[in-house]
Amino acid sequence: MTTWVLVRGWARESGHWGRFPARLARALPADRIVTVDLPGAGQQFEATCPTRVEALVEACRQQLADRRLAPPWRLLGLSLGGMVATAWATARPDEVAACVLVNTSMRPFSPPHRRLRPTRLPRLLRLLAASDPRRAEQVILELTSSAPLQHAPVVDDWLAIRRCRPVRTANALRQLFAAARYRHPGPRPAVPVLVVASAGDGLVDPRCSHDLARRWGVELVCHARAGHDLPLDDGPWLAATVADWSRRIDAAAAGPNCDRSHRGEGRSRPAGPAPR
Repeated sequence: MTTWVLVRGWARESGHWGRFPARLARALPADRIVTVDLPGAGQQFEATCPTRVEALVEACRQQLADRRLAPPWRLLGLSLGGMVATAWATARPDEVAACVLVNTSMRPFSPPHRRLRPTRLPRLLRLLAASDPRRAEQVILELTSSAPLQHAPVVDDWLAIRRCRPVRTANALRQLFAAARYRHPGPRPAVPVLVVASAGDGLVDPRCSHDLARRWGVELVCHARAGHDLPLDDGPWLAATVADWSRRIDAAAAGPNCDRSHRGEGRSRPAGPAPR
């Protein structure tokens, strides 16, 4: 059985995937879908977060070991989770069978002003000291979704998560520092990689994904409208995209053109309308 491991981004946890794990499970009925939490969030909310992405990888590996889930795994990482997936596949290619990187960015491929839009940074920092939890979650929704009014009900779910498993300000800063300092050594991981970008991302410039895919010569798929939280804005589309790619790399691995299909040769597909 193929196991997919989902890794969220900054100051978010497994619960913030919402309905996406179930949607991916329906799209890949023969596969197992699991989630892990970065230290300082989710089931790890009482832990002190390391300030290096490589240490976040080790924390995720330990969670899978505790659940007796054996590698290799396929990783899907969103934002900071994409950096974790990249570092994981680079350091331990024997454990990682494939990577999907959603709206991620990293040095040296993208400059700081693209990795986090400068106009958004003050709002993010103010969230750390917010005295109104509901307003804080509303602001996060406005920053990460291209359709915040449509997804307004999710704020109640996020508020419940915050009350049960709060991310301490110090841990949020440590995660942010880990993301800012991470620098990939350069060559792409020695596994199949799919890069997914949202054209409507108001937090991270989608050119970061374009530049990464071009430098590594891997496939890029773009959603024409979604924001940074693509699993929220169009989870069905993302699940279908990942499932299609997963089936294609499986087919390629069984055929004579495996290597070319894995690289994707920089292939790019824009997103069309997707059913809700």
